[in-house]
Amino acid sequence: MPVITIDAPAMSKKQKRELVRSFATTASQVMNLPVSAIVIIIREVESENVGVGDILLCDHKPTE
Repeated sequence: MPVITIDAPAMSKKQKRELVRSFATTASQVMNLPVSAIVIIIREVESENVGVGDILLCDHKPTE
């Protein structure tokens, strides 16, 4: 039973459903397994708990 773990920012339940559906369907096709064999774990990560380089993601200023 493959386990796919996704670390991501907070998402709505609708977004999570879409993400799980998409990953499970693709993994099922690629691995030639039934979709019911795919386990997906979503871990929501606050931006203050992620560093990119030497900067916390919450302090990162988006470029325009």
